[in-house]
Amino acid sequence: MNAPNQAVRFPEPCSRSGASAEHRHLSGDQLAALYRDAATPACSRRQFLKTSAFAVATVAVATPRLVAADTAPKKIRIGVVGGGFGASFQWHEHPDCIVEAVSDLRSDRREGLMKVYRCAKSYPSLEELVKDPTIDAVAIFTDGPLHVPHVVECMKHGKHCISAVPAAWATMKQAELLLSTVKKYGLTYMMAETGYYQQPTISARKFYQEGKFGSLYYCEAEYQHPGLEVLYVIDGKRTWRYGMAPMHYPTHTSSQLISVTGERLTRVMCHGWGDDSPYLKDNAYGNPFWNESAMFSTNRGHAFRLNVWWKGAHRGCERAQWIGDQMSFYSAHPNGVGSVIVRSGEQMEKDDAGFARKAAAFEKYQQVEWWKTDLLPEPLRHNTGHEGSHSFLTHEFIDALVHGRRPTVDVYEALAYTVPGIIAHQSALKGGELIGIPQFERPV
Repeated sequence: MNAPNQAVRFPEPCSRSGASAEHRHLSGDQLAALYRDAATPACSRRQFLKTSAFAVATVAVATPRLVAADTAPKKIRIGVVGGGFGASFQWHEHPDCIVEAVSDLRSDRREGLMKVYRCAKSYPSLEELVKDPTIDAVAIFTDGPLHVPHVVECMKHGKHCISAVPAAWATMKQAELLLSTVKKYGLTYMMAETGYYQQPTISARKFYQEGKFGSLYYCEAEYQHPGLEVLYVIDGKRTWRYGMAPMHYPTHTSSQLISVTGERLTRVMCHGWGDDSPYLKDNAYGNPFWNESAMFSTNRGHAFRLNVWWKGAHRGCERAQWIGDQMSFYSAHPNGVGSVIVRSGEQMEKDDAGFARKAAAFEKYQQVEWWKTDLLPEPLRHNTGHEGSHSFLTHEFIDALVHGRRPTVDVYEALAYTVPGIIAHQSALKGGELIGIPQFERPV
């Protein structure tokens, strides 16, 4: 048994870490330096008051229940950083939130953020924005390798944080730095994992809470994104995505099991596939793979298969299937099959070889549009990005701050989604070796 908060340490054959608090778009050379050098940002010694949200965050809670929206008079003043993906949320529509300021290095993106969020104040960098004393929290939608450094910078200035995925980039040192920062400053951190609030995942979580699966003994999830290399080079310069390892971006898939059952992934065996592409021969990560496929063991002795694929003759998707002994649920498949429920039955049939077998009941599932329900405040009840998840992420972060509770995807949940991918990639580099996964346990 591990002591509370004590992470098990395993060898890190390719674990290199970087941490620069500078807010910038990374060139190939800058990214290589960031990934290679383990530099920890200096943290201010100034103490901030610990909020009640952190106290609540230390309580171990099972799989979060669906809770209807409950607005309150307190307003959270948020700063939004990153004018690409960061412009696709609904902070300005939430009744308990005010967009106080926005930031991006590019003036055109700053102007775009100001227009989307109807905000008159902007800053040229995150480092300037966090100095604004009127801002309570910061939404970080910057380059992946900068998420942890930017959380550090924000929390040094007393700001709660929500960041895009993944929570930590590529190394255990980043994961450990994120957790130590949240614990040090006692502020709220949330990862904006869309998989948690995609409509099929909400349905699966409801089925699980109602016991409809019986024993949910197996799950598989896949993230297919062919053609991602169009984002590798922009304006003739390599971006931070150039040659990134698939399993360093695992959370769209790992969330499909963990957010439903609350299980933790404890061991992994992973295999990768690559070709002779120059992207795989010369990248900052030393990554030779386009696609990675992993088989995980969970702390309940169950199996979980996870695929992250960047290339191949397959169609893009983020989907899962949850298999139980009483019921199974298959989310819509990109090849045209809609959502399906299969229920165990006693009626017998014969297979094509003439052998008797039980005939399971097969039924189409009409996906509930949860974003239309009172799970959200009325102004947010419209379809948003990533299968309606953006409005839920917006509401969850603001509502957690307003009511002094931990968010669903807090730092411990975020690391449970992220760290298994870091270790899975190490397994793939070792030819599929079985490796144990460090556990970050929420204090009780």
